[in-house]
Amino acid sequence: MRLEDVRVYDMAMDLGERAWKIVTAWDYFAKDTVGKQWVRAADSIAANISEGYGRFFYKENRQYGYYARGSL
Repeated sequence: MRLEDVRVYDMAMDLGERAWKIVTAWDYFAKDTVGKQWVRAADSIAANISEGYGRFFYKENRQYGYYARGSL
């Protein structure tokens, strides 16, 4: 199975893209204070899922799943 076939990864990628679209419409102060943090957290969900997917051991995969959940 490819990473792109994992449904939760696709959902996380979509969430990250939506966060970017929303934040880019904000004024500078909102982008600089809350927007950057929100976009980084949204992007790290998919990043952690893909990092865990590439690991050989199940426990490592699960740990990255916890990281992704924390970013969510």
